[in-house]
Amino acid sequence: MNDFISAILLGIVEGITEFLPISSTGHLLIAERWLGARSDLFNVAIQAGAILAVTFIYWRTLWSFVLNWRRPETRDYVAKLAVAFLITAVLGLIATKLGFKLPETITPIAWALIIGGVWMMAAEKLAGKHPERTAITWRVAILVGLAQMVAGIFPGTSRSASTIFVAMLAGTNNRAAATEFAFLVGIPTMYAATGYELLKTFSHGGAAGEDWAGLGVAFVVSTVVAFAAVKWLLGYIRSHRFTPFAIYRIVLGIALLLFLPAGG
Repeated sequence: MNDFISAILLGIVEGITEFLPISSTGHLLIAERWLGARSDLFNVAIQAGAILAVTFIYWRTLWSFVLNWRRPETRDYVAKLAVAFLITAVLGLIATKLGFKLPETITPIAWALIIGGVWMMAAEKLAGKHPERTAITWRVAILVGLAQMVAGIFPGTSRSASTIFVAMLAGTNNRAAATEFAFLVGIPTMYAATGYELLKTFSHGGAAGEDWAGLGVAFVVSTVVAFAAVKWLLGYIRSHRFTPFAIYRIVLGIALLLFLPAGG
């Protein structure tokens, strides 16, 4: 397939799946089997495109942090965002130094999709048994940071799913509040990951071999598609549960196990 078209399709896949709780990394690894494998920088950069979309959506919230910095509740919330980010960053660097590599086969992704789907339904049911809470506690912040790291290690887990449902189980069982915190934590996380990959690429002389035109196109496509996907999701969760996403994950995971070769 033409590399340009392939880049557009990968940007669309990333834009749709980055913030829906269905695993963008898992879908990209699956898509790359037919569209061609891309560099780590490409994959991280188009994820940053999706994060840019969230930055646009939440710009008022981010600006309010600056305007209301003197308020104790603002400083408390920002501090919790920072702690969640730092936990992910430190553990991510440790995993990188240890030489950890994402799996390149579909089977572990399929199982992660299935297990994650079952866990999502169970987590939302358990969270719904308690009185609604919108506050973000320190326990929520710490666990969200750990959840981001787990999602980074196991493709198919989904960063948004792991962080949202960990937050809901840890006490913030209001879907909108848990989702907002999870998405806001993702902003510095993915920008930092992109910056790290850029630094690594340039320091190792890999810039010359990168398809910068394709990366740029995929970045823009991912940003536009993610903006639409997130706006839709934020409206959807106000009155709907996450169950359809969980069912989709389970069905997709089973289909991958049935129709793809073992170990493929």
